[in-house]
Amino acid sequence: MINHVVLFKLKDYPAEEKTEVIAELKAMLLGLKDKIAELKHIEVGENYELDSKSYDLALISHFESVEDLDVYRVHPEHLKVVKRVGETTEARAAVDFNF
Repeated sequence: MINHVVLFKLKDYPAEEKTEVIAELKAMLLGLKDKIAELKHIEVGENYELDSKSYDLALISHFESVEDLDVYRVHPEHLKVVKRVGETTEARAAVDFNF
């Protein structure tokens, strides 16, 4: 199994707008579960501290293999989310590992 972990740092938004963007991204990411068969598990968590200097949102997802992760990476539904993430974030960190 492959664990795919991604952290997102949002652009500098006013608090109310930041909350809305976090909710939007979280819903979009969680919505991938029913659209991409290779995606076996997904969790999305938001930082409890809205005005944190660290990352704002965390994605944890599981895949049976690196090949399945590669299918996910180029899947049209995932690319829609990637586009929106790119519009709303200033930094991203990711790690993939076997577990």
